[in-house]
Amino acid sequence: MNLIPRVKNISLTPRSEWEVIGPETTTLGEMYTRYIIPLAAIGPAASFIGMSVFGLSLPFAGAYRVPLSTNLSMQLTNYVVALVTVYLIALLIDGLAPSFGGQRNRIQALKLAAYAYTPAWVAGILLLVPSLGGLAVLAGLYSLYVFYLGVMPMMKVPEDKAVGFTAATVVCALVLGFVGGAVTGAIFGASMLTGSAALP
Repeated sequence: MNLIPRVKNISLTPRSEWEVIGPETTTLGEMYTRYIIPLAAIGPAASFIGMSVFGLSLPFAGAYRVPLSTNLSMQLTNYVVALVTVYLIALLIDGLAPSFGGQRNRIQALKLAAYAYTPAWVAGILLLVPSLGGLAVLAGLYSLYVFYLGVMPMMKVPEDKAVGFTAATVVCALVLGFVGGAVTGAIFGASMLTGSAALP
């Protein structure tokens, strides 16, 4: 598996690429070191630069440049949360598959989760300019479509149950995302309070 061709193919021709991905053999370690770790870093790295250079646009206050230490803590937390979340979603996929007529296979589930995330991870580059962050939502929606296309070849879920399986997984993923966002927000808030307390 070569990173750049895989990113291009799963993003532009996902239906045919899932057929290539299905029979590939890999391990959890290879998936993380060769694919998940580098791609999941795009958003946090871009956001770190964007918040440091352009800052956040606050109503009636203009641009606010997040202090480097706070920004770094927040983006590292975002990164770790992303790495953990993709594995938790893979566990959910693996656990849900039999309920929708599919087959359990943890590596296939991890491949499905990681490769479906690809468009959203790549779109993280837009966070270099914080005001463009909303466009990343569109890539997230496209990732759902890529996921749906991968459900049948990866987890052997019947076609008539693929939509339900996708919906159930998305709901669980949203809950995980909410929890991850709460963790990041708590760290960001604590850092802001600490920074404010240090001001004369």
